[in-house]
Amino acid sequence: MLIASLLPLLGRYSLGFDLVAGPGETVTLTVIPRATEGKAQRLETGELRPISITATAAEIDIELAKGADGALGQLIASRKTLAEQISEQREAAEAARAASAEAAKAKAASTAPRPSPTSSSPATPPPGSPPADAKSDEPASLW
Repeated sequence: MLIASLLPLLGRYSLGFDLVAGPGETVTLTVIPRATEGKAQRLETGELRPISITATAAEIDIELAKGADGALGQLIASRKTLAEQISEQREAAEAARAASAEAAKAKAASTAPRPSPTSSSPATPPPGSPPADAKSDEPASLW
């Protein structure tokens, strides 16, 4: 029943398991999602968080027997939905980035270079330079 419950995760992740006996008759089952080898996919940190279940062995078996209606099945479905939403958002962001780049290219191509000023226009002194009638041995006047 465990493998059948985890099939939805196996399509996206490689899984590791940790099974630890606890006090009394409790057991902790930890399912550790990992990136699948050979697949070029970016996984979010939240997708790779381990899933831990602590209960008696009988309670874990009952919960796993519920399949998609059990706690593990619902958690797997939620993670799958979230992963699909993240993937859709990434695709939308990439499309928006590409459209923005195309718009910038089109705008750059449509703007024509400005003509250079001709020598017949009056020359203006650069800002901060002294007036044309200033003398080097006299201080500058504001009047």
